[in-house]
Amino acid sequence: MNDQPARLTPIPEGYADWLAELKTRIHSAQQRATLAVNRELVLLYWQIGRDILARQAQAGWGAKVIERLAQDLRLAFPEMKGFSPRNLKYMRAFAEAWSDAEFVQQVVAQIPWGHNVVLLDRLNTPQERHWYAVKAIENNWSRNVLAMQIESRLLERSGQAVTNFSASLPKPQSDLARESLKDPYRFDFLNLTEEAQEREIEHALVNHVTEFLLELGAGFAFVGRQVLLNVGGDEFFIDLLFYHLKLRCYVVIELKAGKFKPEHLGQLGFYLTAVDAQVKDARDGPTIGMLLCKSKNKIVAEYALRDNAQPIGVAEYQLVASLPPELQTSLPSIEQIERELGGDIGMDKSKTS
Repeated sequence: MNDQPARLTPIPEGYADWLAELKTRIHSAQQRATLAVNRELVLLYWQIGRDILARQAQAGWGAKVIERLAQDLRLAFPEMKGFSPRNLKYMRAFAEAWSDAEFVQQVVAQIPWGHNVVLLDRLNTPQERHWYAVKAIENNWSRNVLAMQIESRLLERSGQAVTNFSASLPKPQSDLARESLKDPYRFDFLNLTEEAQEREIEHALVNHVTEFLLELGAGFAFVGRQVLLNVGGDEFFIDLLFYHLKLRCYVVIELKAGKFKPEHLGQLGFYLTAVDAQVKDARDGPTIGMLLCKSKNKIVAEYALRDNAQPIGVAEYQLVASLPPELQTSLPSIEQIERELGGDIGMDKSKTS
């Protein structure tokens, strides 16, 4: 039997477009089927968890019932995974965390069970879990990316940059632009020291552009580094140029290795004017500027932006994540290490003399 596809000569007019449409519809159907299976599984787990909670509360069943239930369910459904005692405890915790059936159906049933386990393990409040669940759906995060975003404290950093967007951009663009920026930005994936210079950081960010885009957030598309602007015969170079797909505008990012100074805004504002005049399309929104500096005085930044008509944000970046206080106190200082080394050297000399 010949399994080779039939060759039509010539291909009927419109066939290629029809085939592309069919492929899109098939992929969409596959995705909907996968989502439907996931939704039913998460709802099942929620119902099992709710039943365990109710029976333990009303009938006084102890924790041992979970061990028995796990054994009986695995015997009844040997082909199904997920009925371990540990996972049944997660189901109970899941039902305890979300008592509203409608919310479970509309939100957390839209993400895989593994994502929900991450939310239960790493977050303490319903508000935090809700925020990260919605972001995971919006941005299609994998479980590892979700865990990384929680670890980097994305919620606390989102919308925290000092900006003048409320005065320089119309609503709702101003709100979306503000929420699109963070403070501080974490570049600890670069493996650079705190003393790294601007060009060194810039070069490393481009070499790690995937991680950089993930840290910038959803919607950012990389346009170029050291983008040339010719203004009246003079050449100027933008550190980093992006396009934001949701805001529909260019975003100019300038790096400063030191502390924020008000005069930095003059150079950045010039770049925004040049991009608006030479690069952006009539359908694009006003170009946004983002100044990333090693440190800033928040009040100084607010004053510097107050009467500036161009949309600009100021935020800090971190090259190396700081250690938590409990680790900082348990580690020896440089001076202690030097004293210890000095003592060892002195002892060795006395032995050999």
